Amino acid sequence: NLLSKEEIESRLASAPGWRTEGSVLVKEFQFPSYLAGIEFVRALAEEAEVMNHHPDLSVGWRKVTVSLSTHSAGGITGLDFELAEKADRRAVTAGGGDAV
Repeated sequence: NLLSKEEIESRLASAPGWRTEGSVLVKEFQFPSYLAGIEFVRALAEEAEVMNHHPDLSVGWRKVTVSLSTHSAGGITGLDFELAEKADRRAVTAGGGDAV
């Protein structure tokens, strides 16, 4: 189910670095090296596959932007915040992940 604007704002309060861009939940992670970012993408892709919930990922030099939206629901759901939490944990494991 789609989250209301109030529910999204409430969840963002405990999700440092995440923001909304329209109907998408977005965070840019920074890494100490390009390959650390690639490792993060690989690990997050495995999590996403298990959840059958696939984010849009943009890889740059030492940074990765994660964009989450539940397309079938037409916006942000609890599933997006669940994957956001997993992304935060995986970023630390990959050697960085400080929000830009």
